[in-house]
Parts: sequence; structure tokens; C-alpha cells
Amino acid sequence: MRTVDLITRKRNGEELLPEEITWLVDSYTRGEIPEYQMSAFLMAVYFQNMSEQEVEAMTAAMLASGGGLDLSDVPGPRVDKHSTGGVGDKTSLIAAPLAAAAGVVVPMVAGRALGHTGGTLDKLEAIPGFNTKLTVEQFKEQLRTLGIAIMGQTEEVTPADGKMYSLRDATGTVESTALIAASIMSKKLAVSLDGLVLDVKVGAGAFMKRQVEARKLAQLMTTIARRNDLRAQALLTDMNQPLGFAIGNALEVMEVSQTLLNAGPPDLTRLSLELAARMIFLAKLTETLEDAREVAQARLLDGSGFKKLRDVIAAQGGDPMVLDRFDMLPNATGAMEITAPRGGYVSAIDAEEIGLASAMIGAGRDTKEDSIDPAVGVILQVKAGEKVDEGGVLCRIYYTKEDRLEEAAERVEDAFRLSSNPPEPRELILEVVS
Repeated sequence: MRTVDLITRKRNGEELLPEEITWLVDSYTRGEIPEYQMSAFLMAVYFQNMSEQEVEAMTAAMLASGGGLDLSDVPGPRVDKHSTGGVGDKTSLIAAPLAAAAGVVVPMVAGRALGHTGGTLDKLEAIPGFNTKLTVEQFKEQLRTLGIAIMGQTEEVTPADGKMYSLRDATGTVESTALIAASIMSKKLAVSLDGLVLDVKVGAGAFMKRQVEARKLAQLMTTIARRNDLRAQALLTDMNQPLGFAIGNALEVMEVSQTLLNAGPPDLTRLSLELAARMIFLAKLTETLEDAREVAQARLLDGSGFKKLRDVIAAQGGDPMVLDRFDMLPNATGAMEITAPRGGYVSAIDAEEIGLASAMIGAGRDTKEDSIDPAVGVILQVKAGEKVDEGGVLCRIYYTKEDRLEEAAERVEDAFRLSSNPPEPRELILEVVS
């Protein structure tokens, strides 16, 4: 086979055979296909999409690139949660400890920032000393003792996706439904799970801008799960405005702490509780979903979810005091206020613009080699539907360098829409696919 022939055929909209996709993924993982050719293939997929059979073949090939994580010797029901990516989306760091505190074993293989969206690993690495590069044995031992462990990809867990993940980010091909599905499901199938909860984001700050696209992605992933005997549910959730108030890695860790102490933003708290409840329900720890919701709420109110996250931080090399003393986290050196040019109601906050602005000042990556500044980001002072006066503070930008600050500030200003009348309220959870 020749790589250029596969690129050309996919560019022309042809369907590739499973063995061709397998060869392509294997060759790229071994370093036999250069990144410029894989970039061209990813772009062809972005424009021409893939059939369901191609996505399943891609998922299988990426899954086969590593040995997988056999957790059959770890007792307890194993359920993970994954988001397709949003702005201010830190629900994994809330839902996972709540579920673990309820008795779910949570083996989380998490990802990094993609495009304008944040990554769970980047948020955790904002905690000084936190180790996301666990060995398989460390991962399994922590699951046995704590019931929850969070790490990045390893040679055992889909190394093909590890290489392709950062390449997608640097080549403008993140938003492909096919590539998102194959990436997520290969990682999840590599770990012997009993259940999986998917949070598929919809709207301005999501990769899926329209609900119909998000529904197709959710259906594709739950179908792959079902064919691999994995219980899965997908929630379609609104991402037109950022989730919570904080955007940026250390800032989001602070908001996670507040939320687990039951003092977080209502939207973030509600969604995190629902995701935790569905993890508990898929683990078969309750008879009904309503019972699972009550358990999740109880684990929030009694502080056991907060304690579980502290235990994770301590076990993985960090100091759990960061959840109480925010000065122990990376802090920005400067702040800029963005104010309302006139009075009115906040009719919209474009989550993508906020995410892009945050990435500009260091919260995200432009290239594979870029490092992330954990201290920077944006904290909203208002949410859609709230009334503001002329000159009122809409948000604050926290920065450590002024290189692209003005450009970022313009994006943030443009993200806020003001109107004379309050907007129609939007549903946070749009639908469930299972």
C-alpha cells in the first residue's frame, strides 16, 4: 500500500477498507508515515467524513496499537466519564470523585487541551507535583486502594491516538465527528470498563455546533460501545456559554474545590451531579437513576467527594492543601477588567471566543510543542440572562505576559452580547442517547 493513494481516495470521498485503515494507523504509530502525510489524511477525513464501518475500523486499529489495560483483577464496578470538550468544562474533576465516593471504581484515562477547549490532564498538572504519568501498576494499585486514578495515555493505552491527538490539534482537524469518536472510544475500550458516561457538548463553545451533529456523534459512540459489550449513556449538554465562571487551568481547579464544597456555580454543580449519578447508575449501585441522584447529592453534601479528590491529589504527588489554599496554585501576575459598554441584559456569551482568548494568553496550545501557562485564564462575573449596568464588570482576564493581551481582550469583549430584554432561558441538558 501507498499512503498517498489512501489520502487521495479519502480526499475524493471513497470509503477505505478496514485493512487499509489498520495499515495506515499501524504504520504511522511505528513512525513509518511522516506527520505531513498523516496531516493530509486527517484533513481529508475532516472534509469527507467516514462511514460507520470506517470509524469502527479506525477505533479498532487505534485500540490495537497498545496492549490495553486489563483491570479484571481490580474489584468493583468500573465506570468512566468523558466529555467531547468545552470551555470551562471541569466536570470530570467533580463527577469522578463523587462517583468514587459512592463506590464506583473510576479508571480515568484523560486527555489534554484541544483547540479552544481545556483538557483534564492540563488542569490536574496545574497542581504542583501532580503526576499524570502513572505506570500501569501504579494506576491499578491506586484503583484498588482509592477507587479512582487519573492518568494520560501510555504505550499500553492507544499510543496511536496519543500521537494523532496532538496532531489533530495542530492541523485544524479537531472537529471531525469520525476522529472524535475513534479517539474517545479507542481510549475507553482499551480499559476494561463496565460502563461509560459521555458528555457530548453542543453549541458555540463545542466542536459540535448543532444538536443534530452532536446527536450523530453520541449515537456513533454508543453504538461502538454496545457492539463491544460496554454499557454507555451520552448526555447532550449546552456549551453556548462557558460552564461555570472559571476558564483556565489553575482557575478551574479553584472552582472545582468550591463546587465540591457545595459552593460552586449552579450550572456546573447541576451537570456534575447528573454525570456522577449516571456513573453510579451504570455501575448498578442503585436500582433507579433517581436513587443514584440522591446518592450523588449526599456525597456532595457530606464532603466525601471533596475528600476523595484530596486523596487523589495526595496519592499522585500533589499537596491536597491546594484545594484550601489557592495561593499554592500558579497565580497570574496581572488582571484586566472587561466592562459593559452600556446597560442591559447579557443575552449571550460566546464560549468559543472566550476559549480562544484564553488560549491566546497561554491557557491552550497553538502547536504540538507549545507549553501551557497554568495560571492564566478568564473569570466571568456574569452569565447569560443577568442584568448589567453600564461600566459593570463582565469578566476579568488573568495573565502573566502582555504579548497578545489586547487581541485577547478584544475577543472577550466581542464574546458578550447585550440586549434590552432578557433572553429565553436555555436548557443545560438537552437530551440523552443510550
